[in-house]
Amino acid sequence: MRPPLDSDLLRTFVAVVETGNFTKAAEQAGRTQSAISMQIKKLEGLIGHSLFERSSRGVTLSRHGDELIGNARRIIALLDETAAAMGAPPLGGPVRIGIPEEYGHSILSRALSAFAKRHPQVEVTVRYAHSWSQKQALADGQLDLAVIFEWQDFSGGEVLMHDPTVWVTSASHKVHEQQPVPIALYNREGWCRDFAIRSLERNGLAYRIAYTSDTNGGLKLAVTSGLAIAPISRSNIPEGCRALTAADGFGDVDSSNVVLRRNALARGEAIDGMEEAIREAFINR
Repeated sequence: MRPPLDSDLLRTFVAVVETGNFTKAAEQAGRTQSAISMQIKKLEGLIGHSLFERSSRGVTLSRHGDELIGNARRIIALLDETAAAMGAPPLGGPVRIGIPEEYGHSILSRALSAFAKRHPQVEVTVRYAHSWSQKQALADGQLDLAVIFEWQDFSGGEVLMHDPTVWVTSASHKVHEQQPVPIALYNREGWCRDFAIRSLERNGLAYRIAYTSDTNGGLKLAVTSGLAIAPISRSNIPEGCRALTAADGFGDVDSSNVVLRRNALARGEAIDGMEEAIREAFINR
């Protein structure tokens, strides 16, 4: 039975990977290069394999090192998260968040999980709605934080990611080859008329509105079932579907940024903590 891995050795391993050589890792850790080398040798002894391929230009991961790095990062992140949770003072008070449906599972669930572990006493309420509604709720003081799409008027909020909207089709149904092409749109006016339909007209594509929905989930259903193509953010393309490109006769619908905005009157450590949790969830998506 092999002895357990030491988290300090894993931290050194991750530092060498991220800096690309032992010297920079030593500077980052405040240790000597020989100490870093000894730790890596000890870790390699525990693993039973070489973790790096060395050259005059630095080090690169070996096959076994490549297998280890993902788990090493997860272990370190979990240890850091646990330490932060144990050492963080308890926060109270409500936090009100608005977020598009597109990022509910992939982003918000991660942010809420990390936040709840650190601050279980904070009451969090979430509002799913489209961006125009979220902006209005923020202005009316009904939200503390809002994640929104901005595709034309940039507010100066914090850009979390660039996530253009694209026309999406089912890879198996190939609905986009029909003439006129059946499309699925949101029920509400504005964004669909101003951007989605305009992009079709710009490319000289005949279309018919075959499906409308209030939700992003409804648009996804239309695409996956082969009823229509739909405008969906690039990061949200369903499994078994693909973005239609210029080679297909289509192009991006818009150049949306995903932006985090905060109510100017919202104050408190709980809101600060949730803002950071949302930011980290997007960074680590």
